[in-house]
Amino acid sequence: MHGDENQDGGLVEVFRFRDKATTQKIVSKLKEMRLDIRVMHVCGTQQDTIVRHGLDILLKECGVEMRQGPGCPICITPPEEFEEGVLLARQGATVAVYGDALKVRGVTGSLADARTEGYDVRIVYSIEDAVKMAERVSNPVVFMALGFETTAPSTASMLLRGLPENLLILDCHRYVPPALHALLEMGEVDLDGLIEPGHVSTIIGVKPYEEILRRYGVPQIVAGFEPVDMLMAVYLLARQIQRGEARVENEYSRTVKYDGNLKAIEMMDKVFEPVDSSWRGFGVIPKSGMALKQEFQSHDARQVYKEELKAAVKGEAKPAGCRCDEILRGIIYPQECPLFGRACTPENPVGPCMVSAEGSCNIEYKYGGRIH
Repeated sequence: MHGDENQDGGLVEVFRFRDKATTQKIVSKLKEMRLDIRVMHVCGTQQDTIVRHGLDILLKECGVEMRQGPGCPICITPPEEFEEGVLLARQGATVAVYGDALKVRGVTGSLADARTEGYDVRIVYSIEDAVKMAERVSNPVVFMALGFETTAPSTASMLLRGLPENLLILDCHRYVPPALHALLEMGEVDLDGLIEPGHVSTIIGVKPYEEILRRYGVPQIVAGFEPVDMLMAVYLLARQIQRGEARVENEYSRTVKYDGNLKAIEMMDKVFEPVDSSWRGFGVIPKSGMALKQEFQSHDARQVYKEELKAAVKGEAKPAGCRCDEILRGIIYPQECPLFGRACTPENPVGPCMVSAEGSCNIEYKYGGRIH
């Protein structure tokens, strides 16, 4: 069930990790354990799997309460950074942004609002799209570089290869492990174990989670994204908890290596340096942000537009009734927010958790808005 390298093709791999008999076997084992535990994962793709396949309901029947933490990179990006993007669009730059982020509100509006006002805001799927765009125009193009260690290597790679002179980076990348430290340090949710994100772990490996283990003694499982991955991760956690153990185990060993992707890590280290950074719902987390190093500042939008960005409106600008900050910390479920499914829907989102496809609210709404 841990999975070897796939030798039989992608479809075989998918079916293998969605096998009904295997799922039923793990669920049966969990029920035999008579559990009463609370587990948190920190990955939007894992949340999609859990809710889409009804695993949250199955796990609740097994005595496992599942929470999602700050696993949506667009959701945790604070409003002031979206406000920077809006201001740059209004300054005449072409702003290139992922579609998931278009409707996230800054302080005075969203990039979608700026586009409605007639400013040049375009959806891209990667930094490569932004490069091609910059090559076709002469005006400044600003790529809003969002995401964790999963997407940061792409940004780093393109900077190392060399960008068009008119392409600037609005760097919003962040490191995941410091947020996990902050979450556990705050202690708002009593957790029995953590399921670590598969995509991020493919880059950073297993090693960074060992410091979390040493400091907080919390059992952790690195997991993939298929139903069997998630159930197996819960089983491995439950086994540790019942045995009174605390270790970091790698359920996703078919993809995640102990040291991670060394080439990707090397590229990030060449391009970025850790800085204190604000997260939505958390405030400032030490050394959690990625800032472009000095040698890349000619492509750093915050340096090139340093004077203009002083006019960016600061502040949380939290909409009345929105509880995204608590959802991101795993304190409440989406349905506990008074706006969920009423004033806040994917068509008219109020908070970022409803905007992004990896946000808890968006996922819950998509699959029926079930009450936990």
